[in-house]
Amino acid sequence: MHRIPRAELCAALVLTLSTTVALAHATLERKEASPNASYRGVIQITHGCDGRPTTRVSVTIPEGMVGAKPMPKAGWQIATARGAYERPYQSFHGSVSEGVKTITWTGGELPDDQIDEFTFFARVSDAFAPGSTVYFPIEQDCTTGQYRWSEVPAAGQSAKDLKSPAPGVRIVAAAQKGAVQVPAALVPAVQVPAMKAGDLSIETPWMRATPGGAKVAGGYVRITNTGSQPDTLTAAAIPQAERGEIHAMSMEGGVMRMATVEGGLTIKPGETVELKPGGLHLMFQDLKSGPKAGETVQGSLTFARAGTVPVTFTVAPIGAQGPGGEAAGGHSHH
Repeated sequence: MHRIPRAELCAALVLTLSTTVALAHATLERKEASPNASYRGVIQITHGCDGRPTTRVSVTIPEGMVGAKPMPKAGWQIATARGAYERPYQSFHGSVSEGVKTITWTGGELPDDQIDEFTFFARVSDAFAPGSTVYFPIEQDCTTGQYRWSEVPAAGQSAKDLKSPAPGVRIVAAAQKGAVQVPAALVPAVQVPAMKAGDLSIETPWMRATPGGAKVAGGYVRITNTGSQPDTLTAAAIPQAERGEIHAMSMEGGVMRMATVEGGLTIKPGETVELKPGGLHLMFQDLKSGPKAGETVQGSLTFARAGTVPVTFTVAPIGAQGPGGEAAGGHSHH
């Protein structure tokens, strides 16, 4: 009789177990949503727990997703738990201060060798800015065993590093109705050389195009302090916006939040600070007209030491992660 070496047997068992977990992962079919718009969440259950059928599915509605409602499902009972929001949000029917926090389907039985979907609707509030990600923890119970897809990546961490990651939905700017979207790869990046302002080197100022009627636009830039004294970015401006602010994004309870950087953004001697999607960024508000992909926008950055510096922002497509529509590069940031 052929004997399998113990090392090979252990490796096979580990591979089998990891494959079982991966295949049982609860996912969301729609992985993008836009602020101030409806989101149709479709939870896909593709496997049970080690061959056992699924008997319960529950989803937690994160803060900032309002007015959640489940879709009825034949053979399953639905229960919802309501609670107060951290602050009032605008909905389709005015301001709301409470709503559904969890939705649970029970009473049915989904065999391990079958798949099914559990659907809910919610409104994406203005708590989320394009470029952020919102996470929906999901619980899956079986006749024997369970899974908790509830881990949320910390700042700078990838969901791939987690054992049981919660499904994430990326927030993207809404496409302009009737507009033809130009593929990012077809929009050339306008190369603007790095400029010097005192001890500061200012590289690659860029913006994202905005949909029609948008009142805010994000701006990004990389700044290096080559001197021996700190300097502070205190303001930013473009002619199309009433005001510009410096904002930071942070993760709280699985929700990306945005706040103004009070007192300005300090760049220490020898430090490179990159303002980019999902982190520190410029926010131009009360737009008179929106920037369009392929254009350039003349603006300025104001520093405590270097003064007001004219800059030229290139405009990338809606939702772009870099000045040419590419994924953001790996530069050090504040």
